[in-house]
Amino acid sequence: MAASSSGNSILLHKLDKCIKLKNMCSIAQHNISMRRIWTSGLKCQFQSQIHTKSVPRMVGVVGLEIHAQINSTSKLFSSSRVKFCAPPNSLVSCFDASLPGTLPVLNRRCVEAAVMTGLSLNCTINRKSLFDRKHYFYADMPAGYQITQQRLPIAVNGYLTYSYLGGRKRNQVVTKSVRIKQIQLEQDSGKSLHDDHRSQTLIDLNRAGVGLMEVVMEADMGCGEEAAAAVRELQLILQTLDTCHGNMAEGQLRVDANVSVHCPGEPLGVRTEVKNINSARYVARAIDYEIQRQMEVLETGGTIINETRAFDSKSGATVPMRDKEGLQDYRFMPEPNLPPLFVYEDVASVPAGVDPTQVVVIDRLKTLLPELPGLKRARLVEEYGLLPEHSFTLVNEAGLMDYFERVVRNTKVEPRKVIGWVIKELMGNLNQKNLMLTQSPISSEALADLLNILESGHISSSAAKAVFQEMWRSPEKSVEQLVSALDLGLVSDLEQLQEICRRVVDAHPEEVQVIRAGNKKVLNKLMGSVQKELKGRADPLRVRTILQEMTS
Repeated sequence: MAASSSGNSILLHKLDKCIKLKNMCSIAQHNISMRRIWTSGLKCQFQSQIHTKSVPRMVGVVGLEIHAQINSTSKLFSSSRVKFCAPPNSLVSCFDASLPGTLPVLNRRCVEAAVMTGLSLNCTINRKSLFDRKHYFYADMPAGYQITQQRLPIAVNGYLTYSYLGGRKRNQVVTKSVRIKQIQLEQDSGKSLHDDHRSQTLIDLNRAGVGLMEVVMEADMGCGEEAAAAVRELQLILQTLDTCHGNMAEGQLRVDANVSVHCPGEPLGVRTEVKNINSARYVARAIDYEIQRQMEVLETGGTIINETRAFDSKSGATVPMRDKEGLQDYRFMPEPNLPPLFVYEDVASVPAGVDPTQVVVIDRLKTLLPELPGLKRARLVEEYGLLPEHSFTLVNEAGLMDYFERVVRNTKVEPRKVIGWVIKELMGNLNQKNLMLTQSPISSEALADLLNILESGHISSSAAKAVFQEMWRSPEKSVEQLVSALDLGLVSDLEQLQEICRRVVDAHPEEVQVIRAGNKKVLNKLMGSVQKELKGRADPLRVRTILQEMTS
């Protein structure tokens, strides 16, 4: 009986440790069926159900609302010019200031930009769309409402395919897609300039009324990295279409992220909205922080509040702005001063009596669509035999793909060799000096000249890299002039090469014995000594052949 009591005590102790371990692992409402526990040489059978209240493993859910400022010379409903950093309130029409009696006049360029964007995002273009008033009372919106498209937007039901570098070494291209719920046209608001020193707020209405496309993405993303990749891909598409410059630093592309967490298979959690994120990098940081914050709140027994938050880039945290509860009634109503917006499939569908050149025709806009980023990447891989990650880099860096293709056109070097020089040497130097591609002192033609001389055998690869560095310092000189000035031409005199190789072999008797014993790798040390004496001006293949003959 004593032994049995002792065994039961041990079993209960082990069972208690199991319960604590399960609690520490945060596994919620699970049933543990413990069948066989072996201890002290005794075989026992237990059945027990253990219920815990810990929080299960949660995942993030992310949707985006992206406001893209349309690239147009005038505003959405007025003729006021659009210009960044103009003097405050210098680009404000009577309509922008909401003076009585003024009426909106729709800008056709903005409509065409929205249609082209919708086509590029695989959306259905509504042949008829409507404008609505969204009422809210901020000082930067003098009318007290915003003209937008709530009931029937211009484009719906699309998708965006995006890619990013993932995997353990961050060199694998991961491709995903996110559904586009809608694209709607709407007005931008003015700017509120807060003067904390004088405790006052100033209003600049230059931006009020500028045309926006709001791209609403469904909650199909799970982390900041995915959301940032989707934003970057959309930015590339808009820049390729020229429908938006996409400069986030100037507010031309602004991101609102809707973030929540939940357990897979359960309803979505309460979401928070992180407003006005102004860079793709901050998008990733803000979303990842907010996901982690919400998980920690729930794991400690708290509740998530439906609120609007802002991202503080200095601290890397999101901070509350205002509660959303009770502030959702925007009292939407049809815009009485704008008729329905019609777009037409082709010229044949334009009603009689309507000038086809004065309306938006979808087929005409389709012919203007350029090669989009996804197609560019696929073409680079197929046409030039590049790795997917190299095509990713070329397309994502503004102007780099055109630079690469100009080099390829001006040289007979294989594209796979060119890509190494463009990405490693050119971009490496630019990044090191914090320069843009447009600031590079080495043109695509100059790089092609260097590669042609290297391919012809007049200089070695190490000499070519030395010339490349000198090209940064003396961009006005030609490649031929730099090769001559640096005395980097290959030594072609066979007798001279043999003489230097003989001296190196005689100076390394121990290495020669190792080579003759069968270790051919030591030959590389002798080659290095020859190249050092010749300052890299010898053909490696010729040097290796000569050394092999002398050490055989």
